[in-house]
Amino acid sequence: MVFVEQSSEASSAHDPVRGGGRWDHRRVIIRGAQPNTSSLVAAAGVVVLDVGVANGVEMTAAGDGDLATFQLIDQSRRTIDTPIILFSYFNPLLQYGLKQLCQEAKRVGLDGVLVTDLTPEEATDFSAELKSHDLDMIFLIAPTSNDVRLRLVAKHASGFIYAVSRAGVTGARESVSVEAEKLVRRMRAFSDLPIVVGFGISSSSQVAEVEQYADGVVVGSAIVAEIERSKGRDDVVSHIGEFTRSLMPELKYK
Repeated sequence: MVFVEQSSEASSAHDPVRGGGRWDHRRVIIRGAQPNTSSLVAAAGVVVLDVGVANGVEMTAAGDGDLATFQLIDQSRRTIDTPIILFSYFNPLLQYGLKQLCQEAKRVGLDGVLVTDLTPEEATDFSAELKSHDLDMIFLIAPTSNDVRLRLVAKHASGFIYAVSRAGVTGARESVSVEAEKLVRRMRAFSDLPIVVGFGISSSSQVAEVEQYADGVVVGSAIVAEIERSKGRDDVVSHIGEFTRSLMPELKYK
């Protein structure tokens, strides 16, 4: 999930950082969105939803050849206009067919794609296909990324850039790596796109800390864990909305 604020008229022809475009800064993206929670988290101030394609994703649904994930996006689009990105490894997308993927993505109202294992050097064809369908290509950067890699990301990225706060696996942590701020400042030298920080962020104090230097904050594992803890509750949807709202610095998101 990332804090990124949606503008009223989505158009990549406008400045994506300072407003008027699809991606404006200062709000949140939610990973692992579900139809029954999408409206609630959007109302809580989450303004970009990140829908993941996991290993073993159902590549067909209802016999129509569509990604099951696209059905989720289509259902969510009936109630919200919050930007949605697809978060995936490259192989499921490649197997589905990149042209068909982009056509379906545009049809259901997707706004961009983040492929975790596709480097900018290998993304030329996919990036061009996305661009032809007015979809954004979002890249990951990490503290281990050298300046050559950061320049390549700046050249090929659109929408925003996702900075991984630390090396290792995702999951809630008690503190944010000091490397995250250094990485954001390094990336600023090469790109004017919004930069969001994720990996291990799980509290409102961490969100407030990261927002001192980044344009957005990604919260994933903390919300997934709260959903798991809330199973069986009659008010699970509203509870997750309140939990999401609690992560946001009070003054910025009234």
